[in-house]
Amino acid sequence: MIYLDSAATSFQKPACVRYAVDDALCRLSSPGRGGYDSAMAAADTVFACRTALADMFRVPAEEQVVFTASATHALNIAIKSLVAPGDRVAVSGYEHNAVMRPLHAIGADIQAAASPLYAPEEAVEAFRRALPGAKAAVCCHVSNVFGYILPLEEIAALCRSYGVPLIVDASQSAGCVPIDFKALGCAYMAMPGHKGLLGPQGIGVLLCGEDRPRTLIEGGTGSMSELAEMPEFLPDRLEAGTHNVPGIAGLLAGVRWVNRRMPEAILMHETRLRRLFSEAIAGEGRILQICAAEDRTQSGVLSVQVEGLDCEEAAQRLAEQGIAVRAGLHCAPLAHRTAGTFGTGTVRLSFSPFNTEREIERAAAALCRLCR
Repeated sequence: MIYLDSAATSFQKPACVRYAVDDALCRLSSPGRGGYDSAMAAADTVFACRTALADMFRVPAEEQVVFTASATHALNIAIKSLVAPGDRVAVSGYEHNAVMRPLHAIGADIQAAASPLYAPEEAVEAFRRALPGAKAAVCCHVSNVFGYILPLEEIAALCRSYGVPLIVDASQSAGCVPIDFKALGCAYMAMPGHKGLLGPQGIGVLLCGEDRPRTLIEGGTGSMSELAEMPEFLPDRLEAGTHNVPGIAGLLAGVRWVNRRMPEAILMHETRLRRLFSEAIAGEGRILQICAAEDRTQSGVLSVQVEGLDCEEAAQRLAEQGIAVRAGLHCAPLAHRTAGTFGTGTVRLSFSPFNTEREIERAAAALCRLCR
């Protein structure tokens, strides 16, 4: 199989991630539940992963790194900590349903700062218009549909100038685009462990700039057990229940692998493959590519449409040839409305550190064959 759906999950993992998960299942129990060897070893692993993430994303203190079940879980904590019913919230035009559905459920007054694809200056201006009067802002760093790298530093600076707390969805950037959490000054940043950080499914991360977020669930923490309420200090306040230690162990191995390769180098590799694929299909007139003129505004994600062929059917035909892609609206209808592709959806190809030039050539040839 040629796997080109890494924006959904990094199906291909470094061997060290598999070994770490297996080792955790065999050797580690639960942190904070005892002083015996397996509990202490689990606590050491959890702390090592917090430290590695704090170092990677330049988070001032390890306790600001909170483990969640997913990026969706993390975004729900962040949104429900800052937004009340009726609050005006500015969002980019490219947000995922993991942002839009919680805001809708709360009853927020959602103001979309919509702007054209791959136009960072216009994105900044759209936020400049949307921020006055907003109680919070949410911005994805990279669009999961189009690979559009939004001008996050400029948007974060605008939010700081207006005094509007910013939530960043780093689901498509963590691990492949350099991020400085401290410099951004955002209230929260959410990310999954299973995409660019190459960990297993079932583990997510919330980076906290706010020191007393609202709890989403309550329960045991292994600390302050005499209290009826959740502890006020992080990370315990947001980590009710037993930790996903195998997931955290796998995430630690993935983070260390990414750090050795360096996110900048990973982005360069994925962007090069995306460019090679784009060049390989450029001669086929029935294929519409949605891509940037400059690499600086697009990651290793490419959306295409095939004239006269439904995107779901195109993806299925590619699957029959052993090529894994995703088609449809990609859980991001707002992004498709902003880009003008809501009625049709797209076929999305997303590249990883493990894809090769040979795979790109074969996948591009297969897509061109669909047009004939």
